[in-house]
Amino acid sequence: MRIEEITLRAGALPVSGLYARPAHPAGAPRAVVVAVHGLGMQARYFHAPAHRDLSLLTLAARLGHPVLALDRPGYGRLAAHLPDGQPLAAQSQTLHLALAAFAREHPTGAGFFLVAHSYGGKLALHAAADDTDHTLIGLDINGLGEQYAPAARHFPATLGGGAAGLNWGPLGLYPPGTFRAARDLMAATPHREEHDPGPPWPLRYRQLAPRVRVPVRLTFAEHEQWWHTDDASLTAMAARLTASPRVRVDRQDAAGHNISLGWAARPYHLRALAFLEECLHR
Repeated sequence: MRIEEITLRAGALPVSGLYARPAHPAGAPRAVVVAVHGLGMQARYFHAPAHRDLSLLTLAARLGHPVLALDRPGYGRLAAHLPDGQPLAAQSQTLHLALAAFAREHPTGAGFFLVAHSYGGKLALHAAADDTDHTLIGLDINGLGEQYAPAARHFPATLGGGAAGLNWGPLGLYPPGTFRAARDLMAATPHREEHDPGPPWPLRYRQLAPRVRVPVRLTFAEHEQWWHTDDASLTAMAARLTASPRVRVDRQDAAGHNISLGWAARPYHLRALAFLEECLHR
């Protein structure tokens, strides 16, 4: 297995990230996993800096799937090229351009399977709604609901003002050293992302959901604090994905909002990759 830094051209914009390749690929890949990070994080979120056994990149590559963990616009090594970032609709265009650039140089099998966290889930849904070329085969999203919980309504677009306290849950859910390592993952929210001119998320979700035509799995941590996660709220959220051929709602025990940084990362990632197998066998 090999993990390297990668730069893709999304039109005139360079997009940075990490690329994990299986050690002994058996011909062309069956699909490519694309990991999309959340607000105030970076692509390295999916490489579990405090405990490598929890890394999505390592696990998926060992199971034979190449993985692209991409920095969203305004984040990562190339943030200086677009320091103000982009609003959500423009990020969707950028992601599609970056994936097209990757596909020109690498085999992609059946297509791209997006694993997305929190705000990255908003981008994944937007990208699926915009997927006129049918390059995506499925979405596995965690940490994203439809309706904000009361504690999150004052800062749904920023990690400032105490919002970071919603991200973790009990400290024992995470390996030692997680919070020290997480400081190197965190980044300021780009201005155009924080002040997106589009509609508020609940309305935007209602607009996007009927346009998503690939399977979707939604996972909610036991200690999720950003969203309403009662059964009625999650049933209503899933019901809006009317064009999706398969919608699954799961809960992840012993996890906080940042599932991929905690001890629950490995079981969550295994379930995500199992859902990829289901998408491949549709």
